[in-house]
Amino acid sequence: MSTTKRKRIAIFFSILIFIALLVFLILVFPKIAQKASEEKQQTLEDALYRASIQCYAIEGKYPPSVEYLEKYYGIVIDHKRFTVFYDGWAENVMPDITVISLDSLKGGAYETE
Repeated sequence: MSTTKRKRIAIFFSILIFIALLVFLILVFPKIAQKASEEKQQTLEDALYRASIQCYAIEGKYPPSVEYLEKYYGIVIDHKRFTVFYDGWAENVMPDITVISLDSLKGGAYETE
């Protein structure tokens, strides 16, 4: 085998490996991004529950709203990415907190802009 033929084969396999890696990254990246978004959503929900419990421990009642948690307990919500549903119907009953990612709603009936 001549050296030019070996170089061509090496270049061909290098290009083939590069294309395979590129396809792999294109297929895997959206799943990684989705998993990261789900973890951020869960982290926000956990932080809201912890802040609600802390408020109850300090003040003797659960917070009246999410805005109260943002103002007095340092909760930071990215309102462009998440919507928070907070159902606190009594001061001494743990509120129901639901965090919904707006990324999961894009393209659907609930698209916001």
